[in-house]
Amino acid sequence: MNDDQAELRQAALFWLCETDAERKAAGVRQLAADWQAGTMQLDAKLNLIALKALPGLPAKPELVAPRLVKRRSMNTQAGRAILIHALVHIEFNAINLALDAIWRFAGMPLAYYTDWLQVADEEALHFSLLSGHLQTLGYAYGDFPGHSSLWEMTDKTRFDVLARMALVPRTMEARGLDAVPSLREKLLQAGDAAAAAILDIILRDEIGHVLTGNRWYAYLCEQRGLEPVATYAALALKYAAPVLRGPFNLPARRAAGFTESELIALTEQNLLRPG
Repeated sequence: MNDDQAELRQAALFWLCETDAERKAAGVRQLAADWQAGTMQLDAKLNLIALKALPGLPAKPELVAPRLVKRRSMNTQAGRAILIHALVHIEFNAINLALDAIWRFAGMPLAYYTDWLQVADEEALHFSLLSGHLQTLGYAYGDFPGHSSLWEMTDKTRFDVLARMALVPRTMEARGLDAVPSLREKLLQAGDAAAAAILDIILRDEIGHVLTGNRWYAYLCEQRGLEPVATYAALALKYAAPVLRGPFNLPARRAAGFTESELIALTEQNLLRPG
């Protein structure tokens, strides 16, 4: 193990800088295993500086505006491949955001870093499962364009861990709780049972990831003496968070730690928005 990989937050930054997607995913899974084996240390007070562009990205996929990403028809194998590719790209970005949450924010409790390492490990598993399935369809990650809206919010919240917890896991990733069930059913109806089974794993784990975001958002609100619902609304406005539109997967959101007050605020605001 190299010196820059013997401390958890330095190792997270090392793998965040990695540009090869498959190597990044494998490295993150090994990082989690090394941490579990007790062969690594954590320095929560260490002030780290990124010396490379973040995140490390492969040459492909080409990154375009979300509106330019191809439509995801289920009628053909190529159409399903476009959808699976989009999901692979989301999971790749999710690995990066979990690694960024580890290295960037100093002074958090030990459990914060172990929580986000578990998230990174599971996102790497999701990436590998989907990437492998994409290959069975005759395509590879990078064959279609992708967009970077998930990382854009990660970057915008880089100066405040409270904003990061509010607007990345609890907003951007939580949208997956609403979207995955319908995508799963469409893939199953199209005869892709293997993809549907992978989405079952992803939904189960993503509930835990959003729960992690909720846990640390609540912790930080308490530490700073802030009311969570009003604070979220203010942060969403300040950072121009995307508008959340229903229908919402309320059972999954409850399991992910959203309070009834938060869910009421979410649904009421959605009803008040023009269609």
